[in-house]
Amino acid sequence: MSEEIIETPVPGPYFRFADEAAWITAAKTAGFYVTDPDTGTELLKAYTSDHAIDVIGIISEGGEWDDNDNEIEAPTVLSGWHVNALGSLPDWEEFEVFPNPPYRIFFT
Repeated sequence: MSEEIIETPVPGPYFRFADEAAWITAAKTAGFYVTDPDTGTELLKAYTSDHAIDVIGIISEGGEWDDNDNEIEAPTVLSGWHVNALGSLPDWEEFEVFPNPPYRIFFT
């Protein structure tokens, strides 16, 4: 019986845009948005055979609440609008960040 080798997933790349509007502009420029023919609404093509996009958005860390969900200590909000992606991507080097540890990763 052969031993099964399980590879550790390689996370990233991770991107941080200035805000949601900057992310949407970059994603539209890259062709990641399509228009729904029935509603005319623009939709993110997050998952295709070519790429996968995980929009995280705002990341907050820490904070403390009591048993009644009253905030005791406010969480720290990290700057920017956060997105993870895999596959064929545009040159977004200027937006790439290297969190350690990452907030969320793809499992491949």
